[in-house]
Amino acid sequence: MRNSMMKTLGIIPARYASTRFPGKPLTIIDGKTMIQRVYEQAKKSQYLDRIIVATDDTRIYTHVQGFGGEAMMTSSEHLTGTDRCAEVVNQINVENIVNADNLIDKTGRKRINLYNFVVNIQGDEPYIDPKQIDKIIDVLKKNIFPIVTLAKCLDNLDDIQNPNIVKVVFDKDSGEVVLFSRSAIPYLRDVPMGKWADSREIFKHIGLYGFQTSVLLKIAQLKPHRLEKLESLEQLRWLGNGYKMGISETDIETISIDTPNDINKLIF
Repeated sequence: MRNSMMKTLGIIPARYASTRFPGKPLTIIDGKTMIQRVYEQAKKSQYLDRIIVATDDTRIYTHVQGFGGEAMMTSSEHLTGTDRCAEVVNQINVENIVNADNLIDKTGRKRINLYNFVVNIQGDEPYIDPKQIDKIIDVLKKNIFPIVTLAKCLDNLDDIQNPNIVKVVFDKDSGEVVLFSRSAIPYLRDVPMGKWADSREIFKHIGLYGFQTSVLLKIAQLKPHRLEKLESLEQLRWLGNGYKMGISETDIETISIDTPNDINKLIF
């Protein structure tokens, strides 16, 4: 299923330090570490040509190599996973710049980036469904949107009202993102709040991102945007600077592990 002319890199950012859950990537979940489970799930993708764990900690780096995965050391100064992904891409490009054969596209021109697309895979979703990754890559390959992410319809009022669950509004015809917010958006003025969960109009954002590689490197240079600071949502930096984002709808629920207690959500 892989197209040799359209290469996709999967990157799993993994920090050891975490205020709410230190050492999270190395936490054992049903016999394997969280980072190994994420890596093995990503390996099941039909479209990823290479998968790298991007970390700033030698313990994670050594562990990933130990189970046969690929890891790369990155700066401890990065504030976001996006920045860590961009460093990996830059490292790969530097490593391969001397190999002219790897950097020639189908038109015979030398290209800067070895990979056309990059998928930022969350390192705290141990049972991520590889179909989610492939949905994003399918949209990226259409070259309509430089950034693609996922959304799932919310059918629970508690989730709709929960500011820790990020919502996204998008055009259902084109798939283009309009806005992200921690608030319940869109506000259904003519629908009683008790019926909002039945409306199928409010969507949860699922934080899996696919990028055109050239765009990933550009957005990593952007300064924080006012809206981003207000909502504490990095993706508002990209929208606020004019980058279009596309949505692919999914019915698959993803479970992220933010605290030790979240492990109880998993069903083994």
